[in-house]
Amino acid sequence: MKNIAVITGASSGIGKRFVDTLFENGTYDEVWVIARRMDRLSEIKLPCPVRAIALDLSKRESYKEYEALLNEADVNIKLLINCSGFGKFSATMDENIDTLLNMVDLNCQGLMAMCHISVPHMGKGSSIINIASVAAFQPIPYINVYGASKAFVLSFSRALNRELKKDGISVMAVCPFWTKTEFFSRAIKPDENAVVKKYAAMYTAEQIVKRAWRDLERGKDVSQYGFVARAQALLAKILPHSFVMSYWMNQQKLK
Repeated sequence: MKNIAVITGASSGIGKRFVDTLFENGTYDEVWVIARRMDRLSEIKLPCPVRAIALDLSKRESYKEYEALLNEADVNIKLLINCSGFGKFSATMDENIDTLLNMVDLNCQGLMAMCHISVPHMGKGSSIINIASVAAFQPIPYINVYGASKAFVLSFSRALNRELKKDGISVMAVCPFWTKTEFFSRAIKPDENAVVKKYAAMYTAEQIVKRAWRDLERGKDVSQYGFVARAQALLAKILPHSFVMSYWMNQQKLK
């Protein structure tokens, strides 16, 4: 039986950084990389066979395809990393409903499905890393649906970690702050005023992933990098959310 790693959103950003650092933090007989863009996946080179799988994880037929591939293979998923997802920075009612539904389908439904399908192929000592966000800790006007979808990821991951503990499988949610990746090219519409006018801090995918590997080794169920990120998450827990939302809107000069 092969020990494999499965990484979604592997073609760019945080997912690509996890791919690049995978063998610095473990060994695998094969790595399955999943994203929509096969051209980028085919460029990935690792010290083991790489299986590039082009799937749109916002579509339910993709889950059946992934499940069929697992059932055909004799594998133990030693590590699953769910990085696929996107956000939009705009007023909820200004966004196309199909875009919002697609966001929820990918960020929530896709991640949950990947976990549910993968766990039966995991054994004791296996791990799951799910990418959430600092946005998961509070309601955020004008980044509303994205933040709410990441709240689902955080809650789902922490509870699943408890459920799977008896099987020796760990689940950790990574909650990045603003991170310099291609995320922003899709989140921000070039033809309108920017929702986010002030960034308290901007981190790199390298920083987020390095901390995530360390926190996974330490058995944490949530990983956060940076003082600003941790401070914001703490304040969002202890302050009234009405105040947190008002502060955010004043900071970004939003009405």
